[in-house]
Amino acid sequence: MILYHGSNMAVAEPKLIKQNRFLDFGFGFYTTTNKTQAIGFAEKVTRRRREGVETVSIYEIDEALAFSKCTLLRFDAPNEAWLNFVSDNRSGNYLGEQPDFIYGPVANDDVYTTFALYTANVLTKEQTLEALKIKKLYNQLVLASEAALSYLKYIGTLDGEVR
Repeated sequence: MILYHGSNMAVAEPKLIKQNRFLDFGFGFYTTTNKTQAIGFAEKVTRRRREGVETVSIYEIDEALAFSKCTLLRFDAPNEAWLNFVSDNRSGNYLGEQPDFIYGPVANDDVYTTFALYTANVLTKEQTLEALKIKKLYNQLVLASEAALSYLKYIGTLDGEVR
């Protein structure tokens, strides 16, 4: 599996860094299989930090091996379990076990609006899940442990691949 990570610099040696904000899948190193999504994120991060250069790092992972050796929490669709998990993480209230890998849908800007309406209690859980069915959702694979990171192989960046 090829994975991408958008940032304001190349990330040849990913590290687990505690965040100062609450993200969809909690703590971890966020990647995606969607190159376009990673490019968009690199643009946002570079603009927000006002330094660096838009960079998409590329990685390879043997998912069959990694997922057989580590714990995996997988969401194949934005269902009720996914909505509860993301809500708990974004509010800082997730108290469950931390798997090594977490895979599932990520919200783009349009989906964030729907999600914000849900967390503000404007939409019910059922209305939110129904609205998400028609949204274009990308994916994310979060590596949430050192064990997970050990399976990630850096290849290079989009503008200049290295092997």
